Amino acid sequence: MISIQSERKGIELVPRRKQAVIENLMQLYLYDFTKYLDISVNDKGLFPPYPDLDEFWKKRDRRFPFLIKYDGRPAGFALIERVTDDPKADYYMTEFFIMQKYRRSRLGTWAATRLFEHFQGRWKVTQVSINFPAQAFWRKVIEAYTGGKYEEVIESPHNNPSQYFQSKRY
Repeated sequence: MISIQSERKGIELVPRRKQAVIENLMQLYLYDFTKYLDISVNDKGLFPPYPDLDEFWKKRDRRFPFLIKYDGRPAGFALIERVTDDPKADYYMTEFFIMQKYRRSRLGTWAATRLFEHFQGRWKVTQVSINFPAQAFWRKVIEAYTGGKYEEVIESPHNNPSQYFQSKRY
């Protein structure tokens, strides 16, 4: 199992027995997204299940669900896919979430950087076109990580920005 630790911060590949932790955090993530997308809760007050989330435990050779922790407690998650259909990328940051409590603590920057270092290759990170805070976060993180050596492309049909870059080798 992949586990990365540093002082109070941690990242771990989530085993199937802890899948519910990601599912629960996904509710908070989807709530955040109601600012940018038309997502509603059902009659029980829950957001719909994330599409194909279970695939992250079925296809462990190309899908990687990570739990991001602070002081040993869940603080966010990252869903990473190894891609085969994009000639410009090997890995795609499918979803990335840090709970509001931990934002501006550099936890997200730390976690993203460790994941880029762990998965060596070409990366793609995409944001929703009107999610300006996410765009600012990723541009700042990727700029610092690559020294400005990345390409940004506006993807059709929703005009979502995507950054493409290469992992550093240490």
